[in-house]
Amino acid sequence: MISVNDFKTGLTIEVDNGIWQVVDFQHVKPGKGAAFVRSKLRNLRNGSIQEKTFRAGEKVSKAHIENRKMQYLYASGDVHTFMDNTSFEQLELQSAQIEYELKFLKENMEVSIMTFQGETLGVDLPNNVELKVTETEPGIKGDTASGGTKPATVETGLIVQVPFFVNEGDVLVINTSDGKYVSRA
Repeated sequence: MISVNDFKTGLTIEVDNGIWQVVDFQHVKPGKGAAFVRSKLRNLRNGSIQEKTFRAGEKVSKAHIENRKMQYLYASGDVHTFMDNTSFEQLELQSAQIEYELKFLKENMEVSIMTFQGETLGVDLPNNVELKVTETEPGIKGDTASGGTKPATVETGLIVQVPFFVNEGDVLVINTSDGKYVSRA
């Protein structure tokens, strides 16, 4: 059991028969009434996000998630194959299970597969990934002073807003938590 006062981003808990990961939290001490913790939780089984409020000091069960390092091999229709780097055991996941993560996955990429009591929950991506720009409008000389952005499509099909100086063929660092441009690689 863990107190909600000890919440950290990324912590996994068991609440209401679900496995949840803390995405965001805020300790609130109103002038009148008891303190509470407002949290934003992501369901690790279906990816939905829910806001939940806990009383200060309330206890919840900590979920012990196992992470196995695996390599993303290939996609065959709606089935995506991963391989354990040490035992060479292969695991197949459906597209519906990793819908958000597919925007950042490319072949031969190393990721962590999250499991809870033998149940595969999904893919845990690194904080940032490097993806190559496949399509974007050319930058126009003199546009950089305005600090504007333009859309760019990367090799996984994700569309990212990037500065005007980014061109096709550039490799970009993309944040996996919000899908935003960080820098050029």
